[in-house]
Amino acid sequence: MTTEIRTLAVVGHPIAHSFSPTLHQAAYDHLGLPWKYVAVDVQPGELAGFLDSTDSSLRGLSVTMPHKVAALEASNRLDLLSERTGSVNTLLCDYNELGQRELSGFNTDVLGIVNALKDSGVHQAHHVAVIGGGATASSAIAAASELGAEHISVVVRTPQKAFYLEAVGQECGVNVSVHSFDQMSNIVPVDVAISTIPGDVEHSLESLPRTSRATLLDVAYNPWPSARGTQWSAAGGEVVSGLRMLAHQALIQARIFVGGSPFEVLPDESGVKSAMFASVGLESL
Repeated sequence: MTTEIRTLAVVGHPIAHSFSPTLHQAAYDHLGLPWKYVAVDVQPGELAGFLDSTDSSLRGLSVTMPHKVAALEASNRLDLLSERTGSVNTLLCDYNELGQRELSGFNTDVLGIVNALKDSGVHQAHHVAVIGGGATASSAIAAASELGAEHISVVVRTPQKAFYLEAVGQECGVNVSVHSFDQMSNIVPVDVAISTIPGDVEHSLESLPRTSRATLLDVAYNPWPSARGTQWSAAGGEVVSGLRMLAHQALIQARIFVGGSPFEVLPDESGVKSAMFASVGLESL
């Protein structure tokens, strides 16, 4: 584990709402590392330019919208989940013998979704609805596959722009169909729904067929509760905040930044996890 002074950041647009700096700084403070983690607003299309502007102190980046595809394109190597989803949300910086930067791309969103749902008691899913068709939707498909989903219904405003998610489903070994919001009432009742659309985009899920006590994971977490979450809960369903997903995936990112691998358990990881979750008001289960 390196003790050099390193810098890390979350990049996206907009980014001021992000709790990633709070989560990550709690981890590195607990580990006694002299690392600084900040939020940087990077405009669409400017990720490569931002990377060019940084120096060798940069250890890694957490990547959020709209840069997850650009992060994949910038990577010199990819983990399996990034290859399957076509989405990178974590960049690790290393340097070769010539001092040239090499970027490793990872997708920690998938495990973030899986572990957040497991915290709420969802260890298996059968029929899943994914709301939205962006980069996080591909991670939601992979996560549903990890939970054993038999079928995934993707619900979007413009189906023609989301048919690529059927290919993501094939990569993950699960059948995916794409529907418009107008067709939502016709899909198979779901036991899990994952909303990947921003919190300020209002789309009612009232007509979505669901089983009793179906669970909604809303990746939006600020403000919370979301209108979707409130509506879902009022109808008797379980609701999981995207903040829990964010915290779980941040823990995997901390493993990558500290140890170089999502599978390299952190020193005193239970303590690190407790510190991270407590920093944003979550119970570490």
